[in-house]
Amino acid sequence: MSDFLLERLSSFLSGVNASSPPLAAGQVSLVGAGPGNPELLTLLAMRRIIEADVVLYDNLVGPAILDLVSPEAARHYVGKKAAKHALPQEEVNQWLVRLAQSGKRVVRLKGGDPFVFGRGGEEMEALLAAGVDVEIVPGITAAVGCAAYAGIPLTHRDWAQSVTFATGHLKHGLSELDWPGLARPTQTVVFYMGMTAAAGIAEALMAHGRNPETPVAVIYHGTRPDQKVVIATLATLAQKISAAAMKPPALLIVGEVVKLYRPD
Repeated sequence: MSDFLLERLSSFLSGVNASSPPLAAGQVSLVGAGPGNPELLTLLAMRRIIEADVVLYDNLVGPAILDLVSPEAARHYVGKKAAKHALPQEEVNQWLVRLAQSGKRVVRLKGGDPFVFGRGGEEMEALLAAGVDVEIVPGITAAVGCAAYAGIPLTHRDWAQSVTFATGHLKHGLSELDWPGLARPTQTVVFYMGMTAAAGIAEALMAHGRNPETPVAVIYHGTRPDQKVVIATLATLAQKISAAAMKPPALLIVGEVVKLYRPD
C-alpha cells in the first residue's frame, strides 16, 4: 500500500474513531463478522474486536479476523456445528452476563449479522433482562455476501421481485416453514444451514408447486479464497451435492436469478 493511501486511511480512521465512543467496561457488543472475507468486516466491528477484554466467537469467524484480538484479551470458542455445540445457548447467555457484570469489555463475535439466524436476539434479551448494556454491530449477512461473490443478484427486475431468507435447521423440522409461500415463483429463496436438509428442501418446494427445473446454487465458504459453487436444479440438487462431496456449512440460493451465475 502506498504512503498516500496509508495517510488517507489513517486520516479517515481518525475521523471515524471520533464519531462513536469506545466499548465501555461492563458493556457487551454483539458484533457481526461478515460472511468470511476479513476485508468485508466493518470498521466499527474491527474497533470493537481490538478494544475487547474478552471475545466469545463462533464457528464461522475466520482466523484473520481473530488475529485482531488483543494479545492481552481472552478469547473463547462457543461455536455451533451440526449436532456439535461447544456450549448450550443458555450457558453462552449466562457467561456473557457474568463477564459484563465483572466489568469486562465483551465482544460476542458472530459470523454474518448477529440478527440473521445468529441467535443474537436471544442473547440481547438475556443481557437486557440482566441489566447489561448491549450494542449491536451489524455485519454483511451470508446471503448478501455469498451471492455477490458468486455474481448472483438476489433480486432482478426480470427474474425475482422479492427475496426470502429461511433456515434449513429448525427445532421441529422442515414442516415449520411456509412451503406454499416459499414455492411461489418470481422470488429468490436463500436457505441458511440448508446443506443437510437439501433433499428435503427440494422435495418440499417441488411438492408445493415450484418448477423442478428451478436453478439452485450451493455456495460453500462464500467470499473466501476457497469458495466453491455448485449449480443444480431442484430435481438434481441432492445428486449434485453428493457428486461434489460438499459438506456443511453452505448456503442454498433457489430461483431464476441463479441463471446469471458465471464461473470465474
